[in-house]
Amino acid sequence: APAAAAPERQAAPERQAGFVKSVRGDVKLLSAAATARNAVPGDALASVDRIVTGPDSSAAVVLRDDTTLVVGPSSRLDLKQFHFDATTHEGGLLVSLLRGSMRMITGLIGKTNPDAVRVETQTATIGIRGTDFIVQTDGQP
Repeated sequence: APAAAAPERQAAPERQAGFVKSVRGDVKLLSAAATARNAVPGDALASVDRIVTGPDSSAAVVLRDDTTLVVGPSSRLDLKQFHFDATTHEGGLLVSLLRGSMRMITGLIGKTNPDAVRVETQTATIGIRGTDFIVQTDGQP
């Protein structure tokens, strides 16, 4: 039972935004408390976490509303805000791509209320109108 063996990898259900689906190469999760750990499939993702990928590395995460984020090589992505009510399908999602690339396939939040999903880069904030898109930034202002 992985959950019993590594309780520090689990977030409280109300704080858990999703989980790490897959990892390739060097991927780290940084918590709001600035603790870092190597990401492994099944890791809980908190409502405020940072995903950092090394060169030739990537990660896929699935949020509770079924949004999928695929973070590319040499990337830094902050999950700045995530809240979702599974009963009403209401919620909000804000991610900040500081460096690298990300593909997002929106879940229930993006499908029911596209205005509640936003992606920030250092030079722009993107409002979501589609359901599958890619964002890339070089990290330079």
